[in-house]
Amino acid sequence: QVQLVESGGGLVQAGGSLRLSCAASGRTFSSYGMGWFRQAPGKEREFVATISSLGGGTGYADSVKGRFTISRDNAKNTVYLQMNNLKPEDTAVYYCAAAQYASGSYRAAGYDYWGQGTQVTVSS
Repeated sequence: QVQLVESGGGLVQAGGSLRLSCAASGRTFSSYGMGWFRQAPGKEREFVATISSLGGGTGYADSVKGRFTISRDNAKNTVYLQMNNLKPEDTAVYYCAAAQYASGSYRAAGYDYWGQGTQVTVSS
C-alpha cells in the first residue's frame, strides 16, 4: 500500500513557475513508476508526465514538453514536477500516482495509487 500527498500548488501569473511535490509512504517507493496527471473543470483527467522507478526514463504530454520537468528523490520518497512558463490552460487539479510497473505509464489505468490532488491556477 502506498499513500501519496501532493503539495506546492497555488495561484501564479502566466509565465511564472511552480514546483509540485508528492510525498509517498512505504518502503518500496523506489520500485514504483510515478506519474503526474491533471484535471481541469469539465474535462477528463489527462496525462502530464511519468518517470521510471529509478528515474532513468521520463515521458511528457506534448502540451507540457519543454516547460515541465518530472524528477524523483528515492531517498526522500518524493517525486517532483517543476512547471515553468505556465499558461492559463495549465489550470487544473494536479494528481500524482504510483504504478507497480517500474517503467511508469502514460495511461491513468496503469496506476494503482493516487493522491488527493493539489490545485494549480494560472492567471492571464
